[in-house]
Amino acid sequence: MKPFLLALILFMVLVGCQTSTQSEPAIFQTICNPVNISYRFCSDEPSRREAADPTVVWFRDRYYLFASKSGGYWHSTDLVQWTFIETNQIPIEEYAPTAIVLDDTLFFLASSNDLSTIYKSANPLSGEWSVAVAELQQPVWDPAFFLDDDGRLYLYWGCSDVNPIYGVEVDYHNNFAFIGEPVELMHARTEIYGWEVPGDYNTLINQAPWIEGAWVTRHNGVYYLQYSGPGTEYKSYADGVYQAESPLGPFTIQTHNPFAWKPEGFAAGAGHGSSFLDAYNNLWQIGTITISQKQIFERRLGIYPAFYDEEGTMHAVTRFGDWPMIVPTKKIDGFEDVFPGWMLLSYGKEVQVSSSVDSLPASYITDEDIRTYWAAASGNAGEFAIIDLGALHDVYALQLNFAEHETNIFGRQPGLYHRYTVASSTDGKNWTLLIDKSANMVDNTHDYIQLPTMVTCRFVKVKNVEVPDGHFALSGFRVFGKGYGVAPETVASVDAVRNQNDRRSVSLSWAKVPGATGYNVRFGVDESRLYHNYQVLDDTTITINALNTTQKYCFAVEAFNENGIAALGSVVWVE
Repeated sequence: MKPFLLALILFMVLVGCQTSTQSEPAIFQTICNPVNISYRFCSDEPSRREAADPTVVWFRDRYYLFASKSGGYWHSTDLVQWTFIETNQIPIEEYAPTAIVLDDTLFFLASSNDLSTIYKSANPLSGEWSVAVAELQQPVWDPAFFLDDDGRLYLYWGCSDVNPIYGVEVDYHNNFAFIGEPVELMHARTEIYGWEVPGDYNTLINQAPWIEGAWVTRHNGVYYLQYSGPGTEYKSYADGVYQAESPLGPFTIQTHNPFAWKPEGFAAGAGHGSSFLDAYNNLWQIGTITISQKQIFERRLGIYPAFYDEEGTMHAVTRFGDWPMIVPTKKIDGFEDVFPGWMLLSYGKEVQVSSSVDSLPASYITDEDIRTYWAAASGNAGEFAIIDLGALHDVYALQLNFAEHETNIFGRQPGLYHRYTVASSTDGKNWTLLIDKSANMVDNTHDYIQLPTMVTCRFVKVKNVEVPDGHFALSGFRVFGKGYGVAPETVASVDAVRNQNDRRSVSLSWAKVPGATGYNVRFGVDESRLYHNYQVLDDTTITINALNTTQKYCFAVEAFNENGIAALGSVVWVE
């Protein structure tokens, strides 16, 4: 009887793609970076999309998101669905906008080299704004406000490869007049801090970094001054942090730095960001993801949970930072509270496509690199891509990352939509429709979909219906869920050798674990606080050039595959 029942079950699985309810109903919502919003086409050549340097504030029961060069701003009640508000009443063509709530009014300020004007709105949902202050005492670039618990307001700014980050107290009851002279708060120190050295891998040691993107928070009486470097076009783009006992310092470097750092993965970069509290008092960090291929300011947004630990160390969690994460509906304590356990199923898998531009092959769809993309020979309806997952998997979520190829679109325009369908199959012949966006009316180019119920399948197919312009193209068709096997074994040990001629650098190696898809190199200055994460796919030897020369570090490696995450390996210290 048992062999018969087993055969019957296998037959039912193989006759077609089975849609079934999860063993426990999905009582949570998930999101996945890049943030799923309508990134605007820039107004200048080449045709490409951009959003960066974000600020999120909570105002009147919703979040407001402002970002560079976006033609307006977004609002959301849940951090999942974002609605765009187009307006011409604030300087939407300026970089690094910021906002702050004062006396039940939302104030807005963007970067300027000539004239810094502050705007205000009591109803930003309407898109209506008015001038609050026509001209600050001096123009500021990359501005940020901080309102202290005692009601005193501070302004911070700076964006330069020469100048520091500045701060000054302002009187917002008197046209935001400066109280005293601006104070120099921090300078780059690349000779000590490897994360400030330019380059994707912090290797351009003779080049000065861009230090920018100030932001200040307060926790338990400590002030945290964030800053960004080494440059927006680099995968190493990160946010460092200093601490002080007063809003204008003096500031000293935090032992854990950079506190928001994501140098690898599908979507790398976590620089020029800002922190905000959600409706449940959870801390989040929203920052800038780099693509920088069509042009260096081709960028996206990423959001990561952040925390202050018991010792007051500020850190953002970027481990699996571009995989699905749960949006909390209560106060959370760490990574385990936001990670749904869904693994990446699509990396390196075989892809069949309808056609290809010769220089942009199908393999780019599953190479886990947002900077590369496949392009079909046209943008015609019917162009498709099929991923073979290699075996049956339980699929919970999909992410379609569209990469406009040979578009000729400039600025925010109506009627720009990616329309498509997604189907699944167990055998590559019989298909079941999973997602129908053939009449889609939302211009989201990093479209993340959490399936209403888990689907068991081997093949997943996306078929084009309509593109805004150019070719049907994908930088990533990403599939998340669970395999039927076991997690890899633990990485037994890791060898770590610090470069004594340049203590900013360390080389790591470990033995390959059978069955592992990739590895997280986790490290820090304390064995219980391995807050840094460097994701590696395939390789087992890397060099990290982002260390502080004055500190010793400890390292450990965790392996992962489509079935789960191995226990963390043993920790090794380097002096």
